[in-house]
Amino acid sequence: MTNETITGRTVLSVRGLDIGFRSAGDYVPAVSGLDLDVRGGELVALLGESGSGKTVTARAIMGIQDEAAVVRADELRLGDTDLLALDEERRRRLRGDAMSMVLQDALSSLNPVLSIGDQIGEIFRVHRGMRRSAAKARAVELLDLVGIPSPKTRVDDYPHQFSGGMRQRILIAMAIALEPALLIADEPTTALDVTVQAQILRLLHDLRGRLDMGVLLITHDIGVVTEVADRLVVMHQGKVVESGDADKIFEAPRDAYTRTLLGSAPRPEPARVLLSTTGAERSDPPLALEVTGLTRTFSSGSALSRHHVRAVDGVDLVLRRGETLGIVGESGSGKSTLARMIVGLESADAGTVLYQGRDVTRRTRGRRPGAQAGVQMVFQDPYTSLDPRMRVRDVIAEPHTVAGVGTASSRRARVAELLDLVGLSPEMMNRFPHQFSGGQRQRIGIARSLMRDPDVLVCDEPVSALDVTIQAQVVDLLVDLQDRLGLSILFISHDLSVVRNLAHRVLVMYRGEAVETGDVEQIFERPAHAYTRELLSSIPPLTRAERGRLTSAAPAGR
Repeated sequence: MTNETITGRTVLSVRGLDIGFRSAGDYVPAVSGLDLDVRGGELVALLGESGSGKTVTARAIMGIQDEAAVVRADELRLGDTDLLALDEERRRRLRGDAMSMVLQDALSSLNPVLSIGDQIGEIFRVHRGMRRSAAKARAVELLDLVGIPSPKTRVDDYPHQFSGGMRQRILIAMAIALEPALLIADEPTTALDVTVQAQILRLLHDLRGRLDMGVLLITHDIGVVTEVADRLVVMHQGKVVESGDADKIFEAPRDAYTRTLLGSAPRPEPARVLLSTTGAERSDPPLALEVTGLTRTFSSGSALSRHHVRAVDGVDLVLRRGETLGIVGESGSGKSTLARMIVGLESADAGTVLYQGRDVTRRTRGRRPGAQAGVQMVFQDPYTSLDPRMRVRDVIAEPHTVAGVGTASSRRARVAELLDLVGLSPEMMNRFPHQFSGGQRQRIGIARSLMRDPDVLVCDEPVSALDVTIQAQVVDLLVDLQDRLGLSILFISHDLSVVRNLAHRVLVMYRGEAVETGDVEQIFERPAHAYTRELLSSIPPLTRAERGRLTSAAPAGR
């Protein structure tokens, strides 16, 4: 099948799609009665929370579903081709040629032992029978098309030598190599910084027009949908609850779930003010944490060709009692390395970390002095940060168990208290992590971090992997815990809208340095540094009236 058979018409037509999974003799439905169309040059957004059926729908269309999956449909057509009538070999030949898919995690999707040129060139060698030299030349053209700088030299590099945004561009280059009529993009911007996200959105917007390609964009990010979607299909619990023109749905959503979903997107709020804790007379609260000149350099390569990267370069910050300091910046800016030095997971080459006036800087690979109990961390991934072999009661109690604090009964009572504090039933403590949703698992991670009654929480991208409705719940929980317990919070995030809603002050990092810091209102309304202004200009729009601001901007040279 060639592109000419479907260009300018409906490239994908789905009617009555049902998907379920066989498990221990039972049938578990995942998608029920789904109807969907995508036309050439159109971007249709499939929007919904985790578990709504978005990804299994995409995989069923591509024909790469799990072996346990049962797929039925009244109609499943790619242009004039009936996909239901094809055997696996003929379906396989369509993948990459007439339809293609961009997966979410670029690093795990690329082969680490093959150069980028070899991986892109393989597509042309297998599908077009090209020789290696000709396939490599086409790979260079594609890298240039998706905005990879110096493509002739970078074509021989390996995946680990590219940033996250560049790897995502490479995946898109592979997906469009044969100019498919349909491109399915499954959460292609979820873990990316706002500047890189804007670049990827601009690229998808440009390519679909240039190639007259239909795009099915799977996402839970309202801002992404606001910027690029022509039509919107909203899924909830395996069913389409609303679909149609994106402008009309944003203006007047009919379904209650759609209204809830759209209403959960972070929106600008008045800056949070840090109030005095010393009485009626206004004064600055005492310092909980003070960082001065913190520096960390990583080295790689052999002794003869040593390469040094200064991940954190002389960063200063202060965190007051009861305050939230948001730390923002793109991947590689040093945010997470800074956080790991503050909690003692990384040693510092220079500088000091003062906790309540006491030097707790870790300078060697040995144990960190002092502050483990008072400074605790909430990690990004609420699943991999919890031991799947341990029951929740043991996961939460582990800090006391390892430290030999209390008895088994007192630890169990504390676990019950913490589960209630984070909004979970104490009766859930005997379950395993996999028996909870993503948002519930993050609540468990927060409960574990509170086990030792810390004064400071360091939250490293704690909501980036969560749906927008769950994000709002976790952010509300952190605000509530701060008010009730007087916690000081370092909140690291690439989502500037979340930071604006949560933080009292903001520190902006760029290439290891703190380039700007100030009250949240000053940073967002009157940024002084050029990089801060670039970050803010890359935030996805809040309303459809702003649509086109990112896709019409000049491509960033980053």
